[in-house]
Amino acid sequence: MYKIIRPILFQLDPEKAHEAAIWLGKSLWSRPFSWLYHYEHECLRTNVCGIDFTNPVGLAAGFDKNAELVDFLPALGFGFLEVGSVTAKPSAGNPRPRLFRIPAEEALVNKMGLNNIGAGEMLGRLQGRKFSFPLGINIAKTNDSTIMGDKAIEDMCYTIQKISPVADYITLNISCPNTKDGKTCEDSDQLEELLAAITPGKPLFIKISPTLSYKMLDGILSVAENYGVNGYVLSNTITHSDGGLSGKPLREKATKIIQYVYSHLDHPTIIGVGGIFSAEDAYEKIKAGASLIQVYTGLIYEGPGLVKKIKKGLVTLLERDGFSSVREAVGSYTESTGE
Repeated sequence: MYKIIRPILFQLDPEKAHEAAIWLGKSLWSRPFSWLYHYEHECLRTNVCGIDFTNPVGLAAGFDKNAELVDFLPALGFGFLEVGSVTAKPSAGNPRPRLFRIPAEEALVNKMGLNNIGAGEMLGRLQGRKFSFPLGINIAKTNDSTIMGDKAIEDMCYTIQKISPVADYITLNISCPNTKDGKTCEDSDQLEELLAAITPGKPLFIKISPTLSYKMLDGILSVAENYGVNGYVLSNTITHSDGGLSGKPLREKATKIIQYVYSHLDHPTIIGVGGIFSAEDAYEKIKAGASLIQVYTGLIYEGPGLVKKIKKGLVTLLERDGFSSVREAVGSYTESTGE
């Protein structure tokens, strides 16, 4: 059904279509969707950083920036959600147009510029809520070119302190490509300053660019491991015309960085994201070393049935390869090849 209506949706401006989806998600009754998209299997259950997940398929940050759909999205079958990026101060983001489709490549270009409601309002929206799924919150530096250096560290520390109480885990977005000064902490020295200054109180992940040199990546990993970072979100989008390119062009790069990190650290915890459009794509990330996976662009192109399709396909693939749980498959390709 989605493939039939998608050409009509794609006639709309991408951001207006996204805003319409947000409005519908806030307006619709979720129970019929729960019936339609429900699918769970015991082999999909997993535990990561002490957090229980009914399945490993999550929604990547950027889709529900302001946690407006936390009541609706679980009805599509997600095992967890990551909202944000959220920053210390609210931001209107970059001028429109700032979101673009590339249908021939099944990709998106995001030049949003970290538009969000700010940490204070996000806290108010989530405080006191109890969810049946793990909620991650993605944190970035406020999109303000005057906030750099020590001020940038203070800015992110403020957001972490504000948001941690309502998160199951925190992701530091140190690699945002769609602001001119967004990559605040991909320098290992700056990252060390940030990690030395924060006490998140929740499992902490770092979201890394897929286009770093191995030397830069090794520097980030060394600092992160020294400070007890719990895991890595691999990977962020590819820099593209002052924005971030996501979707199928990212699939191979993201998988390679997952393999690299998994093989160079002692069984790290990885959330794999980038170009996941099918169960096979998800399984590729898991075998490369990802304990959890996230979708975003695939949801735009494949529709709301994607999560159920991935989960059912994963069960088939796990059974085919003799795995009794998704945890058993994590890193199996990388370990078997010695990469």
